[in-house]
Amino acid sequence: MEIVPQPLTKGAFAPFGEVIDVPQQAGRTYYEEALGNLRPTARPSLSMSFRPPTQDRPLESKLMERHEFSSQSFVPVDVARWLIVVAPHAAKGGPDMAAARAFIATGQQGVTYKPDTWHHGLTTLDAPGRFAVFMWRAGSKDEEFVPVPAFTVRIPE
Repeated sequence: MEIVPQPLTKGAFAPFGEVIDVPQQAGRTYYEEALGNLRPTARPSLSMSFRPPTQDRPLESKLMERHEFSSQSFVPVDVARWLIVVAPHAAKGGPDMAAARAFIATGQQGVTYKPDTWHHGLTTLDAPGRFAVFMWRAGSKDEEFVPVPAFTVRIPE
């Protein structure tokens, strides 16, 4: 299966979460709609992540992940283009890869995945990237990785 990514837009990404636009003017914008935590004992967690760029063209993958009980936000700190691959939860469980979508985000766009949203691992494209990552942690496992049928994502230049 091949997925052709599209530019990241709020409307196209809405079923999976919320797009976070890095402010270009003075002021504050709140991004709370997709935030979620379904474990009362979980506490907020803020971390930083560094990712080298993938050299794979096209990108090939056989793995998706989700955080069943909490949202996960990725906010660019020093990022060029980066790739987002998401899939809804299938009626029989696991990711519905037939409905998977891919997006190319700019370094001025972050995202919050809603709880229980299947997604590919954080992937930067043109240069190393640094992200602030926000989620909830409860000391119990909230991260699930599952093998999926191989898929490729055609990365535009």
